[in-house]
Amino acid sequence: MFFKQFYDQKLSQTSYMIACQKTKEAIIIDPKRVLDEYAQVAESEGFTITLATETHIHADFASGLRDTGRRFNAKIMVSDEGDENWKYSNMPEGTEYLKDGDKIKIGSVELEVVHTPGHTPESVSFVLTDRGAGSEEPMGMFTGDFLFVCDIGRPDLLEEAAGMEGATEEGADAMFDSLKKLHAYPGFMQIWPGHGAGSACGKSLGAVPLSTLGYERKNNWVFKYEDKEAFIQELTSDQPEPPSYFSQMKRINRDGLSEFKLKEVEVGSPDVISGQIFDLRNKEDFRKGFRKGSINVPYSSKFLQFAGWYIDYDAPMTVIANPGDGKTLQEDLASIGFDNLQLIVPIEDADRYYDDTYENLSPELLVQNHENKIILDVRSTSEYKSGHLDNSYHIHFGHLDEKDLPFSKDDTIYVHCQSGVRSAIALSVLKARGYENAVNVEKGYIGIKKAIN
Repeated sequence: MFFKQFYDQKLSQTSYMIACQKTKEAIIIDPKRVLDEYAQVAESEGFTITLATETHIHADFASGLRDTGRRFNAKIMVSDEGDENWKYSNMPEGTEYLKDGDKIKIGSVELEVVHTPGHTPESVSFVLTDRGAGSEEPMGMFTGDFLFVCDIGRPDLLEEAAGMEGATEEGADAMFDSLKKLHAYPGFMQIWPGHGAGSACGKSLGAVPLSTLGYERKNNWVFKYEDKEAFIQELTSDQPEPPSYFSQMKRINRDGLSEFKLKEVEVGSPDVISGQIFDLRNKEDFRKGFRKGSINVPYSSKFLQFAGWYIDYDAPMTVIANPGDGKTLQEDLASIGFDNLQLIVPIEDADRYYDDTYENLSPELLVQNHENKIILDVRSTSEYKSGHLDNSYHIHFGHLDEKDLPFSKDDTIYVHCQSGVRSAIALSVLKARGYENAVNVEKGYIGIKKAIN
């Protein structure tokens, strides 16, 4: 048997390739939309990708399931569990629909389907047994967004991202019952989750790539609850805010998306730039001069996590960036379902469009008479609850472009996050909305606490 784990750090997302080394057949589980890595591994190992499946309809990234069928002529297999309110649609001809107890054969490798609802109603896990090695015992389980290392999948995304009222409580109730199914499996069975630390699909995911069921029974908080109501209360509290693009992902992964193909993106500095504008320079360069209305999201490992809050899926995109990043930018944006990158303005030409700046303020100056200042805390709810200035307003940075703000546009607003990264993004959003006197607090709440003490 061949086993390969693929980890996309930008999305904290994990996918897998399993193959029978005798028959050279391979399956991809939870494929991402850009398929080149899978093709390279299959070619180097001499495998043919014949099957593709996924554990559920994803909310946090654009699935590559349908593209796997198109590119490799692989058979697609998806869950047919759950109710009629949330089902796969527009699937290709020949798709096989899976129920609890069904088995997938990849040569002499067997995957048994286990319905594990909670994160979503249709969620399934796959228990792997290597029959070719003569084993009757399961080696491991692909748990998707059911069980993570030291955490469990959140049950509220259908309600938060897809607007299905009441889905949170129903999901949490189902999750408690799904956990009970794990009693039937041995502690040595490995757990291969769909996400790692940094994913918004849970609240405290571990950073290691895999675990065992025995280890999770000892260390994962979810196994410490025998009372269902107490479990539901804990599971549904303090979940991180889901990025705005999650609602888009739920829809396109249910209904389908066109095949991803790289294209030639225009590079240049026209007199007029339009559409949504993202400036990918670092925050220090951006604040000294920028085009008002552009959103500053530096091109780093967290680009997708931040940009996903603000992308308009119905509008073309211009980026101020390094043209050499054009290929990876297309791939990154495609991984959250956006294929309308139209123009790259080279960084060295950014000054053609400057019509605004913003100021930074040290935390030492902020805390002087801070009780009389208008302070905006743009951190997450859990960060805010863990400690904040008493007179601060709290609005998550990702909601600043959509919520009514409790300030006048003439007010001086002092904006901070935890360390200074998100507040810089927030400044560009506030400036775009006409809050001309917004000021960024350097070093964030970390610096503020030190200054006060």
